[in-house]
Amino acid sequence: MPGLLLGDEFPNFEAETTIGRIKFHDFLGSSWGILFSHPKDFTPVCTTELACAARISDEFKKRGVKMIALSIDSVEDHRNWSKDVMAFNSEAESALPFPIIADDKRVLAVQLGMLDPDERDKEGMALTARCVFVVGPDKKLKLSILYPATTGRNFDEILRVIDSLQLTAQKKVATPVDWKPGDKVMVIPSLSEAEAAALFPNGVTTQDVPSGKKYLRYTKL
Repeated sequence: MPGLLLGDEFPNFEAETTIGRIKFHDFLGSSWGILFSHPKDFTPVCTTELACAARISDEFKKRGVKMIALSIDSVEDHRNWSKDVMAFNSEAESALPFPIIADDKRVLAVQLGMLDPDERDKEGMALTARCVFVVGPDKKLKLSILYPATTGRNFDEILRVIDSLQLTAQKKVATPVDWKPGDKVMVIPSLSEAEAAALFPNGVTTQDVPSGKKYLRYTKL
C-alpha cells in the first residue's frame, strides 16, 4: 500500500460512519481492529461480503477484534444498504453488527492507497479496491491484503490470519502453510536449540533435509 507499510502506525483518521463521527484510534481502544473496504454500496459482491462479515461477527468479537467497513457512499446510503445486507442473511429485523465509514469524497481511499484504477463507476470515478487492514492494539499495521474490485474475499482465511497474528505476537513461533489453530507451529530460526528447548516444554522435532541444516523445527503449543 503506498505510504503505509507493515509496522507503521495506522493513521488516526476522523470519519463519519453509521454510528456517528469517529477517531479511529479511539474507536479501537485497546483492541485489535480490522478495516475492510468496499467498492460501492448496493452492489452484488460487496453485499455478499458484508453479509458474510455480519454472520461471523461473533468470531471476530471472540478474538477481541473490532470490525469496521468502508465504502465510497454516504452514511444514509450505508444505512439503507445495511438493511439489504441483513435481509440477504435472512435477518431483516437485525442491525448490521459493525459500522461503515462514509468515504464519499474518497479521502481515505486515496490516503490509504485503496483505489482500483481498472474499475470505475458510471461517472468514470475509480472504485475502491477490496482492502483488508488488520491493526494491532499498538495501533500498528499487522496485515494488509489488496483484492481487485471483481474478486470477493475469503473471510475464513482472514480469521485464520488473525489467529496466526495473535499467536505469533505472543509466542516465538511462526505458522506454516495452511496452518490452523491446534496444528503444529514452527520455531523461529533466531532461537538456539537450547532456547527452544526451554521455551517449548512439549518438545521440538526437526525434519531432516538434504542440506543437513536444522531449520525445519516444529513444536506443539
